[in-house]
Amino acid sequence: MPIGAPSSPNPITAPEDQSKYGGALAMVTTLFFMWGFLTCLNDILVPHLKAIFDLTYAEVMLIQFAFFGAYFLFSIPSSKVIDRIGYQKTMVLGLCTMGLGAFLFIPAASVPSYPLFLGALVVLAAGITALQVAANPYVSVLGPARTASSRLNLTQAFNSLGTFLAPWFGKALILSSAALGMAEIRQLSPDALQRYRLHEASTVKLPYLGLGLALLVLGIIIGFFKLPAMPAAQHRTGDHSAGSIWKYRHLVLGAVGIFTYVGAEVSIGSFLVNYFSQPDIGNITEKVAAGFVSYYWGGAMVGRFIGSAILQKARTGAVLGIAAAMASLLVCFSMLATGHVAMWSIILVGFFNSIMFPSIFTLGIAELGPLTGDGSGLLVMAIVGGAIIPVAQGFLADRIGIHHAFILPAICYLYIVYYALWGSKPATSE
Repeated sequence: MPIGAPSSPNPITAPEDQSKYGGALAMVTTLFFMWGFLTCLNDILVPHLKAIFDLTYAEVMLIQFAFFGAYFLFSIPSSKVIDRIGYQKTMVLGLCTMGLGAFLFIPAASVPSYPLFLGALVVLAAGITALQVAANPYVSVLGPARTASSRLNLTQAFNSLGTFLAPWFGKALILSSAALGMAEIRQLSPDALQRYRLHEASTVKLPYLGLGLALLVLGIIIGFFKLPAMPAAQHRTGDHSAGSIWKYRHLVLGAVGIFTYVGAEVSIGSFLVNYFSQPDIGNITEKVAAGFVSYYWGGAMVGRFIGSAILQKARTGAVLGIAAAMASLLVCFSMLATGHVAMWSIILVGFFNSIMFPSIFTLGIAELGPLTGDGSGLLVMAIVGGAIIPVAQGFLADRIGIHHAFILPAICYLYIVYYALWGSKPATSE
């Protein structure tokens, strides 16, 4: 399905100077890489903080709840910021906020305090939210409308490059090779336990300090780079002529699609280290398992490069429907299998995850015209699925076991099949 706005009263048009596309797209792509890298580091924090603070699966999933809950809180405000200061300044603001969040990991590790870690994640995610609300629609309208999905898949491929590299980074600098098992930790005296927690928590200080500095430098570079303005994809505060985003059925159903997709993807990624460590699955250490997590995200990277080419020719809805159906089948297959078969079938889900977010996003904002920024805010707000679904899966894992708790993301993918084939057709609800 071509992604365009033929019936919109205010069609989106990209800047006339086509030569600007390449440089602008390359610069914005660095943002996709950074937020992918930082988001995937949560998959390393989950097993790391679970061991340090002796948390249940439901409790440790508060990491994802805090992080992705920020999308719900800050998405609509971020879209209003775009209305006031534009896409480029909102990107700079997002990078600076991310830098602050990264720096807050240092005092959280110095205490150490699980609530402070969660607070730092909220600030970090607030900045990523601003980037997502600004960068995703910006890339979608930075060029011909018919290739919007292909273009966003290409930039999202570099987002996946960040998620592929992050587990190796976390494995090397955050996960300690001298980490104790839970049985050993529970036998430590209170003083010894506190010293152990301080030592293990301190491993996040240097990585997040470096990341915070890198984010501030990138913010300065983006601030001075001349990005093309997109006035047709932006409306000003107080201008009500464009109407309401809630009358666009495909946008609202797309928000549900983003909710289920991100929830499923994050749930799977969050549990992989612990899943692969199970005796009947991989029977490996958490540090070794962290390396396998990168293959899950690496599959998404490869899939997005391939998907970018396929979507130049194929209908977005059809490709999305096939990918979601395959993902659901693979999750079910992993639940029914054991050993390396279960491991690699769940890893392969990453490949089929690849085109889902950018495809749902471009289908959702089709034909919105000047409401594109607000529609983007709604879709990014739906990323809160990454906060809710992993926690729900954590409760399931505590009760029925981590193996069979994957039924939840399998169901999520089935909704995406529905959206791809039926719910994504543009129609307004008058």
